This record gives sequence, structure tokens and C-alpha cells, in this order.
Amino acid sequence: MTQLSRAATRFARLPRALRAAVTALATALAVTTAGAPARATPEPTAPADFVALRTVDPTIIEEIRYFTPHNFVGERIDGYRQPLCILTHPAAQALHRAQQRLLRQGYTLKVYDCYRPQRAVDHFVRWAEDLDDQRMKAEFYPNVDKTRLFDDGYIAEKSGHSRGSTVDLTLVRLPARPTRPYVPGQTLAPCYAPKSERFPDNSVDMGTGYDCFDTLAHTLDPRVQGEQRANRMLLKNTLEGLGFVNLAEEWWHYTFKPETHPDTYFDFPVSTGSLKHGGHGA
Repeated sequence: MTQLSRAATRFARLPRALRAAVTALATALAVTTAGAPARATPEPTAPADFVALRTVDPTIIEEIRYFTPHNFVGERIDGYRQPLCILTHPAAQALHRAQQRLLRQGYTLKVYDCYRPQRAVDHFVRWAEDLDDQRMKAEFYPNVDKTRLFDDGYIAEKSGHSRGSTVDLTLVRLPARPTRPYVPGQTLAPCYAPKSERFPDNSVDMGTGYDCFDTLAHTLDPRVQGEQRANRMLLKNTLEGLGFVNLAEEWWHYTFKPETHPDTYFDFPVSTGSLKHGGHGA
């Protein structure tokens, strides 16, 4: 007789009540030791000093492009759960002061992107490595070979936007008119074409559209003159007078200094749920 058979025989000789108790215990142990499903990792949240811009200044227009398919990738970008501008509180307050100055001159600010989670940057990197995906080339990088996006600095594995004090923005002349929505698959025009030929934007003419991968987007490119240069300088002078620093290669890109989180790249999603107290400043 095998050990297993002898054990079964001994178990059968036990009183019925005892056999029932042993069976129940074995069942409980089996359930306890069975592989339980892994718990979902909770989403990261923002530090307390991050706010929704609209709680600091609701008059600033928000057209968050990466929540839409109208961007150089051609689809909504990972991490953008809501069309929302999130910034550190000092950066948001500085934008509010800029807005107050511009409103008196008949303009309003419009933000295209603010805080950007690291997962969104990772999405950009995956897209840049997929050389077959050229669906938005005709508008956003008509003169740049996609193999050059990393070397030429248009795409990087880290972005200052993920630190929370950087914003992409433009100017809109008041009264602001709505911008026609982008329809995926529509005919695209180069981002550096004359304003009447580019995708319609209710902003003033800055010489190129937003996120234009071209040297004409350099803030002080000497080929950009007249009204276009004056518009860029109005934005630049207003923001730099309040603590923002422009990225010379992008007329729309400004970082408030000193940064609250100069060395941290956050990854919480763009949504009010990521913010403490709904994003209201303390």
C-alpha cells in the first residue's frame, strides 16, 4: 500500500465531524495560498503646489493640442485624460500677471500645452522611432526627414514640460473667435505657409503654426519680420518681464524661473483627479 493510500485510509477512519473540519481547513488554505490577482498600481498624483491654470486665471484660453489628434503624432497622446492646463502655482500666477497686462492691450493668452507627463514624452519617442508613421508630416515637419528628429532636437527622451513650470502658448486678439476643429484625414498644409493657407487658428500670426519642426519657428529667425516678428516680440517681452525664459528654437515655449522642481520629471496624468483640492492653489 502506498503512503497516499494509507493516508486516505486513516482519513476515512476519522469521525465524520473531524473529517468535515479538516476538509474545510484544507479548502481555506487552498484559497488563501492560491495566486491572488495582482493589485493595480495606483496612479501617481501631483505635489500640492501643482494647480489647474483655470483656477488661477479662467480668462486664459486653453486649447490643449495633445488631448486632440491635431498634433504631429496624429492622435491623442498618452496621459492626457482631460483638455487641461496644469502648472506649478508660481508659474500659473506669473501667467495670470502676464494676462492682466495683455488684456489691457486687447489680447489674451492661449495655451497649447502645460505640464506634460513622462508617459506622453515616451509616446513621442515611440512615434519618432516608427519611421513608417508619416501621417502628419505634411503639416508639422514637411522639410525634416523623420530620421533626423532626435539629432535635430525636435524629439527628446525628457522634456522640461514634465517638471511643471513650462508652457507652450500664443496670443489671440480680442474678441477671440473660435477655431475650426481639426478633422482627421483632412488635407494638411505646411506649418510655415502663409497664415491664410495654414490650418486655421484664432491666434495672431506668429509666422508658423504651433509645433512647427522648422528653423522658421526659431523665435528670432531673421526671415520673420513685420507683424509676425512684432507679435513674437510682444509675447516674448511680456513673459520675460515676469520671469519666463524662452527656448530660442520655439517661439511658443517658455519656462518660469526659478523652477519649483528643477530636477524632477513627473508622470501623473493630466486630469483634475491628479490634483489635490481639484487644483486650486493654497
